[in-house]
Amino acid sequence: MNIRELDPDSSPQAAFGARLRRLRVERGWTQEELGNHIGYSSTHLSSVETGRKFPTLRLARRADEALGSADVFEREWREMRHGSLLEGFPEFIEYESRAAEIRLYEVGVIPGLLQTPEYAAVLAESAVKRGAIPPEQAEERVSLVAERQAAIARTPPPLVFVVLDESCIRRPVGEPEVMEAQFARLAAFAELPNTVLQVAPFTMGVRRPFNLPVTILTQTDRSLMSYAESAQQGHLERDIPFVLPVLTAYHQLQAEAPSQAASVAMIEQAGKGTP
Repeated sequence: MNIRELDPDSSPQAAFGARLRRLRVERGWTQEELGNHIGYSSTHLSSVETGRKFPTLRLARRADEALGSADVFEREWREMRHGSLLEGFPEFIEYESRAAEIRLYEVGVIPGLLQTPEYAAVLAESAVKRGAIPPEQAEERVSLVAERQAAIARTPPPLVFVVLDESCIRRPVGEPEVMEAQFARLAAFAELPNTVLQVAPFTMGVRRPFNLPVTILTQTDRSLMSYAESAQQGHLERDIPFVLPVLTAYHQLQAEAPSQAASVAMIEQAGKGTP
């Protein structure tokens, strides 16, 4: 058999593949035998072991279970996945998962914390079609959305305040049934006891203090931080003299925006195709 040599130091992906091959061989399993244990073909495993294919979180977890490697592969996968995310974002989601209060304003798309899996999948697939990400990263983007939502569904849950620019509910993403399910998800979110959902209509004009998405996190020790993104990187700001004006502007946004009841009614109208 012609076994391709691996250089584990060439990339995190190669290191993952080399470890997978080593532990598989130590068990005395062929790729086909390991594939039978974890639900992947030998061809797929060969591509992962040689670093040609990016592993999925599902594969990493099943490999850990089958090979008795605790969470080694899952941790390696997370390190690789973080390397493919926007700079600054991995650090942000760690703080987000522990925040006591989350305040976010979004433009153009429903934010990840409120996305349905179908809505998230359409966005990821469109990024693949544009050539922005490789196909193997699309599944990981959808998985990350689910992980972030699970992280904040803890006890006690954080307070979550969301203001959506009207463009978020006017922009169609996917087939009509995708948007219908997404609107239902927004309505269900608004009914939770720890959430507030508002829509900032276009008619607010210059009374809207933000032109770009922003998130403000309050940690359990009441420390504040804000997060914003450019096309190249995300920036997590902990400097209180900078964050406090952002928080003040967010409160002004909430005061100017319609109430939650009026906002949900606007979302329902958008779902019916009415202005």
